Amino acid sequence: MTPESPARTLAAHQERLRLPWWAWPATVVAGAIIATELTLGLPDIPGWPTYAVVIPLCLALMLPLNRLRVAVTPTEFQVDDARLPVAVISDVIALDAAGKREALGVGAHPSAFVVQRPWIGTAVQVLLDDPQDPTPYWVVSTRKPVELATALLEVSRRERAESS
Repeated sequence: MTPESPARTLAAHQERLRLPWWAWPATVVAGAIIATELTLGLPDIPGWPTYAVVIPLCLALMLPLNRLRVAVTPTEFQVDDARLPVAVISDVIALDAAGKREALGVGAHPSAFVVQRPWIGTAVQVLLDDPQDPTPYWVVSTRKPVELATALLEVSRRERAESS
């Protein structure tokens, strides 16, 4: 299989870590509270323009939190803009909520690469074997930790077998 072939570029795993449904109404309520506070604190400004500006602004500030993409391609692990060659992955551990809490807790390595979303309880821990990179592991939130761990291990083993 050549690197240019379409099968080589297909993602083995792909998901988008979106906000939960309740975050959007909560944001509208928070924006309304902020607009009310501004209206009460600045009585010279009419009320409706404050709401018309603050609520959409609050919603716009939530958009970046809704776009995180996690994907496993045949050659790399992609988390938003970060890229990790699968050849340097030594092991992958699927973490439940307690495991994620432990991996991100007091004993966490300060050089670890962490992309976590508090509203997603599960994650994967990707252990690295790259002597030139000081990062010992990645911890990435995912709603499907077993599927992601399986896909990462599969493509990593395949890449290592092809390179040797």
